[in-house]
Amino acid sequence: MRISFIGSGRVATHLARVLSASYQIVQIYSPQLKHAEMLAKQVHAQAINQDQQIDIDIDLLIIAVSDSVIAKVIEQVSTRLRDILIVHTSGSTSLEVLTQYHLKSGVFYPLQTFSFERNIDWSNTPLFVEAQEESDLQILTELAHSLSQRVYQYSSEQRLSLHLAAVFACNFSNYCYDMAKQVVDAQQVDFSLLYPLILETAHKATQNDPKSVQTGPAIRNDFNILEMHQHMLLASGRDDLKQVYALLSQGIIQRHESE
Repeated sequence: MRISFIGSGRVATHLARVLSASYQIVQIYSPQLKHAEMLAKQVHAQAINQDQQIDIDIDLLIIAVSDSVIAKVIEQVSTRLRDILIVHTSGSTSLEVLTQYHLKSGVFYPLQTFSFERNIDWSNTPLFVEAQEESDLQILTELAHSLSQRVYQYSSEQRLSLHLAAVFACNFSNYCYDMAKQVVDAQQVDFSLLYPLILETAHKATQNDPKSVQTGPAIRNDFNILEMHQHMLLASGRDDLKQVYALLSQGIIQRHESE
C-alpha cells in the first residue's frame, strides 16, 4: 500500500513512523516545507508544500491536521484525488465533513495521547475506523489490524463520545497534575513524591468503576479539610486553583450524595 500524509505534527509523525515499517510512505505534505522535510526524512518519503504536488499514484491519503482545517483540506484536494481513499484521524470530526466533498472517505482514529518525546504502544492502542463505502471500510480495518489488536468500527457519534471522555480522562487529569505541581513547587516540595499516588490512581481507574474507588475529603464530607485547603490556596494568591478545587469537590459530593 502506498500512503501519503497531509500534516507533519504529532499524530502524523507517530502514524507515519509505524506505518513505514510495513508500507511505503510516498509523500509528507505541510505548508511549512521544513516541517514536512523533518518527518519525510524519517520515513524515506518526499516532502512537499503544495497540494498540487500530491502524487495521485497512491492508495491512501491520511489527513492528520487540526480539526478546524480538515474541511478546507478535503475541499482543496478532492477534485484531483477523486479516486483515492482519503481519511482523517480526528476523534471529534464527523465523517460527513469529508463525504460532502469526497465519496471515497473514511476515518482512522487512534485513541491515544501523542507526544514527540514518547513512543506509542500501538498493539494496545484502540483504533476506530469508519468509511462511506464498505470496500473502503474493509481496507481501513485491515490496515488498523496491522497495527493494533484493538480495532473497532464505530460511528461518528460514538467516536465523538469517546473524544469527549478522553478530554476528561487525559487532558483535564493532566491539568490536575499540573496544578498539583504548582502547589508543591510553591513550597519547594518534590513533585516526584506524588508519582506512586498518580500511578496507583490510574491503575485503580482501569481495574474498577472509578466511582467505586473515589477517595478524599469531599467524599467523606470532611468540610473542615475542604475549607482549610481552600483557605490555603486563597492565602497563597491562587484564587484560580481555589475555584477549581471548590468546583471539583462539589462535583464529588453531588455524585455520591445519595449513597
